[in-house]
Amino acid sequence: MSARLRVNPITCTGYGMCAELLPELVALDRWGYPILAPGPIPPHLAGAARRAVRLCPTLALLIEETRHRQT
Repeated sequence: MSARLRVNPITCTGYGMCAELLPELVALDRWGYPILAPGPIPPHLAGAARRAVRLCPTLALLIEETRHRQT
């Protein structure tokens, strides 16, 4: 299983708290909206990512978990 950060661009207001809480994976564009690092969330940042999702004032930041299919 892997987890990735996602942002809902409709509900995001560019507050920027996600970048303050998780600068390793979130940068801000010039208008203050998040730019997410590509790829899965590294295991050592999983707790910080969950905290950033939980504290997003507009609930726009999400963690999407996907299961890897076994062949």
